[in-house]
Amino acid sequence: MRFDVITIFPESFKSYLNSSILKRAQDEGLVEIYLHNLRRWTTDRHQTVDDRPYGGGAGMIFLVEPLYKAVQELKKVRLKKKNSRKAKRRVILFSVKGEQFNQKKAEQYKHYDQIILIVPHYEGVDERVARYIADEEISLGNFILTSGVLPALAVIDAVTRLLPGVIDRESLKEESFYIEPEKKRGRNKLYLNVYEYPQYSRPAVFYPDPQNKRKAWRVPSVLLSGNHRKIEEWRKKHLKRRDK
Repeated sequence: MRFDVITIFPESFKSYLNSSILKRAQDEGLVEIYLHNLRRWTTDRHQTVDDRPYGGGAGMIFLVEPLYKAVQELKKVRLKKKNSRKAKRRVILFSVKGEQFNQKKAEQYKHYDQIILIVPHYEGVDERVARYIADEEISLGNFILTSGVLPALAVIDAVTRLLPGVIDRESLKEESFYIEPEKKRGRNKLYLNVYEYPQYSRPAVFYPDPQNKRKAWRVPSVLLSGNHRKIEEWRKKHLKRRDK
């Protein structure tokens, strides 16, 4: 899997991408993440990437030409493990009017060989980018952000952790969205409205106020029993469900 991120603030990504699981996945060659400064595809002395919208209005929008050139060039990148002509590619533009990103989308994206992420800033992008260049528009939800940096990081994180070798497969099976109340043929099914059961760790009894021993936050006794059948029943009972 290769991610190509088109942005004018590549430094905004580096700290998050170079830590924890994402860093390890890159070090082990399980995923490649490249940050590209959109200004590289400009032709004027000032490296202009945005301008005021026709018809007037507040803010600046990204120009279509630099983004077109960027995506066209990145689509020609030779991928390491696949014939470039047969590779599956997806171009994603982040936009508040796009389809909401969720776990089902992440599952779909993990099958691509290359994902190109167009990260807008300021007021947005020329509509021709959405119409002719991007394969789809994606949003994190019904709220406004100052840029597409956070949505891009969310997609990279959510998809990368699903790639083989990044996270133990057994751990993924017990996560929210993958827990099936009743297993069928030993396969896990994706449920968008099922959330993982509550989990606890040491100490078994926590006193938020050490001077008041009558106030105690306790771990449910069944989890301390060692009875795996009862623990499994308790966990199934406490799965959280929410209507779509």
